[in-house]
Amino acid sequence: MSLITVPVPHLAIGFDHHLMPVLGFGTAASPPPEPLLLKQAVLDAIRLGYRHFDTSPRYLTEESLGEALAEAVSLGLVGSRSELFVTSKLWCADAHGGLVVPAIQRSLKNLKLDYLDLYLIHWPVSSKPGKYKFPIEEDDFLPMDYTEVWSEMEECKRLGLAKCIGVSNFSCKKLQHILSIATIPPSVNQVEMSPVWQQRKLKELCKSKGIALTAYSVLGSRVAFWGTHKIIESDVLKEIAEAKGKTVAQVSMRWAYEEGVSMVVKSFTKERLEENLKIFDWSLTEEETHRISTEIPQCRIVGGEVYISEKGPIKSLEEMWDGEI
Repeated sequence: MSLITVPVPHLAIGFDHHLMPVLGFGTAASPPPEPLLLKQAVLDAIRLGYRHFDTSPRYLTEESLGEALAEAVSLGLVGSRSELFVTSKLWCADAHGGLVVPAIQRSLKNLKLDYLDLYLIHWPVSSKPGKYKFPIEEDDFLPMDYTEVWSEMEECKRLGLAKCIGVSNFSCKKLQHILSIATIPPSVNQVEMSPVWQQRKLKELCKSKGIALTAYSVLGSRVAFWGTHKIIESDVLKEIAEAKGKTVAQVSMRWAYEEGVSMVVKSFTKERLEENLKIFDWSLTEEETHRISTEIPQCRIVGGEVYISEKGPIKSLEEMWDGEI
């Protein structure tokens, strides 16, 4: 029997309107979580009402997540696989012609699934095939053949291996390039987005093209190597949280929800998982929203420096984000 405490709203994505829960459970952690810890956290999350789970070969969490999801179905915590929404990603070493379909098939095997709900190009970066070391070595970056890679992403959808396809960490310019070559446009762009990096330009573009935005680092990813305390320590967010009797994290997540985006948030503790679900039965006032949009200094936190190399096609932050920094 399902033990949903809070029903999570959905967004309809892609031209076939596949339903994506707006709040997802993220599995990216540095270092990667212990398999048993992750498995227990996923089962706790499902008992609380989470149905959207986000992974990638890069996170080294596909297998543990797959085991947890299979157990959730066998325990009857969900009626069937179709109640779950699972996202994984195409890693840089597989972002080449001929390697995309085998890559999703590997992810599906790890996850013990027949299909993904969403498959994303993880970064607009390719690296030497077959080399999965991270960080990627400076000599191993290669230009991405967007036309070939996107065509094979479309093939993943046509083959039924992914219900929806999309991108991650794509600037407006790179996203427009994909749109110019796509037969099936991306359903989603998963990017850093929070009160300290509000992505206004990208949000407008995605809205105009019918592409859903999924936000990561909504809370600043404080414990990750790329993380920041700027969100949790924001005076504006603290004041709003105090006035509403909420946490800063809840205010940040509510802001993202009211911006019309979905979000992926990582937490492996039951209390925090529960707290993160308590954002749907209250709202920010017009004045509070205005304060967040005008009083918080903007600063990109995830620069993607580890994907930039003097010896590769992307040599600077300027080139990675096409001036959106």
